[in-house]
Amino acid sequence: MSATTTDLKSLIAHELAPRVAAIDLEAHYPELFLRAIGAQGGFADVIAPEFGGSGKGLGETIATMAQIGETCLSTAFIHWCQTACARYIQLSDNDTAKRAWLPRLANGSQLGGTGLSNTCKSDCAIERHLLTARRVEGGYAINGTLPWVSNLGTEHIFVTGCPVEDDGRLVFFITRCNQEGFKLVDAAHFTALEGTRTLACQFRQVFIPDSEVLAPPEHSAAYLARIQPGMFLAQLGMGIGLIRDCVRLVESVGRTHVHINAYETDQADELRATLAGAEQEVFRLAARLDTNPSAAELPPLHGEILRIRLAGGELALRAANAAMLHQGARGYLRTATAQRRLREAYFIAIVTPSLKHLRREIAKRDGKAVS
Repeated sequence: MSATTTDLKSLIAHELAPRVAAIDLEAHYPELFLRAIGAQGGFADVIAPEFGGSGKGLGETIATMAQIGETCLSTAFIHWCQTACARYIQLSDNDTAKRAWLPRLANGSQLGGTGLSNTCKSDCAIERHLLTARRVEGGYAINGTLPWVSNLGTEHIFVTGCPVEDDGRLVFFITRCNQEGFKLVDAAHFTALEGTRTLACQFRQVFIPDSEVLAPPEHSAAYLARIQPGMFLAQLGMGIGLIRDCVRLVESVGRTHVHINAYETDQADELRATLAGAEQEVFRLAARLDTNPSAAELPPLHGEILRIRLAGGELALRAANAAMLHQGARGYLRTATAQRRLREAYFIAIVTPSLKHLRREIAKRDGKAVS
């Protein structure tokens, strides 16, 4: 089952749009909307039919995320967290975990997050690993603290990875937020996306059984190469939705303020045309990953995904800045959409992989990295 555009549009209009201000300003977590979109099939596209999904693929997932993102980036980000979690499990070789978790992630009865920011940044030497794993009988014991993991709650799960002591290679696994030795801590408050349940995660001898290991050390390098490009590409669902709305904000003041807004650098027609080209590239690359997930391990394709993710992040900043400037003082009000969109655009620029992270990786591939 997959959500239809009409069903999703109606759900967004009636259940999400009226709550956007509360999500943004009061840290309201849109759980009822998430459950409803799951029931409609809005999380199911990255999951194979044999595990309760529709199997329509990453492109459909990005399209759904973009539609949500036109109204609320926080909720689009939660959609990314949920579908990323499902995709990590789907692309593992652990059929036990697939049978246990994917049907519930697909229908929204189980909510899940992704805790791979530190894993990805540590893997390319941007920061140190914050978790460690020790091999014990029947699984691994995990210790450490992740500062920020999103879409969490006491009944949620999430996927992360960390190095194994006396081995050095990574192990990837599912964490249950209600298990012994694990604790959620509300440790930070942000300028945007406060409704995403982004919490610190403390591990104190948390036991992860082999049944919830998605990639043991001997398979972890190939597994990370398989999941990471789609993880990065799917984030552009957030960007596409935000940019579409920013173009609308620019156009909405066109009639009354054209005499002065004509002097702004960025105009709606140019932004729309640039977005159209970017969307075409995003869905082309998504189709390639859907056709052959193992193609993600090929360096040329990974490089193309890094470049379009960078271009999408830069365009989100540009479009949000244009919306703010075209709206003027009305966009500067505390509840105005334009200023919210600007704050949300900065999130797209700093969420892993940040724009500077992407530029660094592209420079390394081009042989131009700063030593």
